[in-house]
Amino acid sequence: MKKIEAIVRSEKVGEVRQALEKIHYKGLTLTQVDGHGNQRGTTQKWKDKEYKIGIIPKTKIEIITEDKDVEKILDVIVLSARTGEIGDGKIFVYTVDMALRIRTGEAGVNAL
Repeated sequence: MKKIEAIVRSEKVGEVRQALEKIHYKGLTLTQVDGHGNQRGTTQKWKDKEYKIGIIPKTKIEIITEDKDVEKILDVIVLSARTGEIGDGKIFVYTVDMALRIRTGEAGVNAL
């Protein structure tokens, strides 16, 4: 099993969710996060003055899936979250040793 952790622009989350539903993948966790990457934030204008905003709001999407589905899910996230601009986000993939469904006691892939 793998854990896919994608940090994307918050305004793209709806598109990512719809794209995942089209490939029949509905299980995910969303968390609102703040941070910055190499760009060190952004500059915005308000009333003819520029303000540097160092921390940018993003959404973290977490998905646990079978190994065989990882590439398909990664492709869907990239295609639906990409704007081509700096700040589109990052995706990380981790190995998951165990999953356990609390309600039934099912373990491994059956717990997904």
